Amino acid sequence: MTFKSIIDEVENNLNKILSDLSISDVEFSVEPAKPGFGDVSSNISYLLAKQLKKSPREIAEMLSEKYSKCTNTLVLNSEAHTSGYLNFFANWKKLSQLILSESYLDTCGDVDIGNGSTIVVEHTSVNPNKALHIGHIRNIVIGDTVSRILEKANYKVNVLNYIDDSGLQVADIVVGFKHFGYAQEPPNGKKFDHYCGDDVYVKTTERYEADPGLEDIRKNVLKELEDGDSEIAKFADKITRRVLAGQLETCWNLGVTYDCLNFESQIIRSGLWSRIFEKLKEMKLVEFENEGKNGGCWVIRGEDKEEDKVIVRSNGTATYIAKDIPYAAWKLGLLEDPFNYEKYEKEQPDSRVLWQTTLKESDKISKNFAGEKVVTVIDSRQARLQKIITSLMGKFKSVPDAYNHLGYESVTLSSETAKTLGLDTDGKQAQMSGRKGLYVSADSVYEILKEKTKDETKKRHPEMGDSEIEAIAHSVSVGTLRYEMIKQDLDKIITFDLTKSLSLEGDTSPYIQYTHARASRILEKSGRTPTIDVDFSLLKEKSELDLIKNIGLFNLQVLDAANNLSPKVIARYCYDLAVAFNSFYEKSKVLDLGDAELENSRLCLVNSFRIVLEKSLDLLGIKAPDRM
Repeated sequence: MTFKSIIDEVENNLNKILSDLSISDVEFSVEPAKPGFGDVSSNISYLLAKQLKKSPREIAEMLSEKYSKCTNTLVLNSEAHTSGYLNFFANWKKLSQLILSESYLDTCGDVDIGNGSTIVVEHTSVNPNKALHIGHIRNIVIGDTVSRILEKANYKVNVLNYIDDSGLQVADIVVGFKHFGYAQEPPNGKKFDHYCGDDVYVKTTERYEADPGLEDIRKNVLKELEDGDSEIAKFADKITRRVLAGQLETCWNLGVTYDCLNFESQIIRSGLWSRIFEKLKEMKLVEFENEGKNGGCWVIRGEDKEEDKVIVRSNGTATYIAKDIPYAAWKLGLLEDPFNYEKYEKEQPDSRVLWQTTLKESDKISKNFAGEKVVTVIDSRQARLQKIITSLMGKFKSVPDAYNHLGYESVTLSSETAKTLGLDTDGKQAQMSGRKGLYVSADSVYEILKEKTKDETKKRHPEMGDSEIEAIAHSVSVGTLRYEMIKQDLDKIITFDLTKSLSLEGDTSPYIQYTHARASRILEKSGRTPTIDVDFSLLKEKSELDLIKNIGLFNLQVLDAANNLSPKVIARYCYDLAVAFNSFYEKSKVLDLGDAELENSRLCLVNSFRIVLEKSLDLLGIKAPDRM
């Protein structure tokens, strides 16, 4: 397992030393070292200081002396650092051989956390009344990237998209079409999802604000939506599915696919809520309030000074959260599945079969999309509701981490980008709001990125044909959008900037993709495929060893990303790997060396880098072009 092999060796030997010293229950760490601390370092000395009544440095010196007598394959020597850390230096001749050989394997980067168990990842889940905007893309890319990482960690991943086809937003577009006379066909070939959001939804909500008396129309439509057999419900289904088709086209263009579409309207009519409600009462997880502001309501008690949460109103109607609870239980397989399944009418680009739930009895097809664990990607504004659901599911499942809410902050546009995209923000950052019509569709941003990339590629490569330029522009545009959505911590607000995101310098997808293209060009110019059977002891320059070390960290990064559900870890790894390669490229000539063995060794290193970077980018859903 590449660099993890040396960590495992150190851990095993240190545990053996502790055993000889009759010391147990010491949870020390062994990690890739920071600069100046060898190749691997451990904090073990600090953890033993109190027990042994010695300074960490003294303990490190004692352990280092004992370590020198251990059987080592990948460690050349150990050293006590003045700070008290115990540092280890790799036998790079052996470690380089191991890392570079394993990088060529299909299993490179694989880790086994999931052990083949099933996990559900639910993401996207955008109201089917408008086109996806740049803010939605963060949810979609987080969910898709986490799914890819979990698959690499040996989980069977079921990816779900929840369609809220019965809420207020749907009622609004139905009112627009049925009561305000909007045509059902968009003008000038406009995508239907764009038309619904830009025209029908925004202008209908503006009418409510101008005439509050129109609220009654909205309430009546909402009530009719709950009856699946009503004409309004059937019309809403027709409209929302057309919007959904447009949204899916956007997702597919970004390399995002799913396993199943779940519809809220069907969840409401399936009887799942009544079953889970009885279970909640049985387990005394809800209480009936006899008096006070919540008199006549069923509530979930708040924790840590939080207010009680009403889940059933005094009139007997369920609140918003009551729709999410049965769906969460269904995802964990806690309720008998009431749905049948049918294939979605359009095929996904990667040929992954997309199923959708149905309550129709005609074609009974049974599927199982539940999992032992669930990850649901929802923005941080819903953290309180998700905390309640997470707590309930933990009690149902008796597993604390069975249900996980992966929250994230919003996306804004830089003032310059907002201006470029036609938004007047008075020189301020733009916060997305579909209701107010203050948003930019993901399709629009993609097209602008694509046109900018095409223009730049034509300047750099006038000899390229249109189809090749088109393919490169697509890869770079998708890569840019995806990378910008995940390179920061999830709890940080993103400010998206068109110009900065496309830069070939700094922490951007084009910089990383261009580095891959540079490596591919070196291999192409060499005119041969390097053979792995070489003397890697020839690779001893610092820039060479730094690059080898970064390549060898791949599976550790996958492990970290999967354990912490953190796409940023892989994004950061891709950037660090690209930086390490460019440093190597600047300092070490690869071709025409006059030394066949050294040249082949360096070509192997270049190829190893190219393979691992491509695999890493694939976890981010980003293509690695051979030319840019």
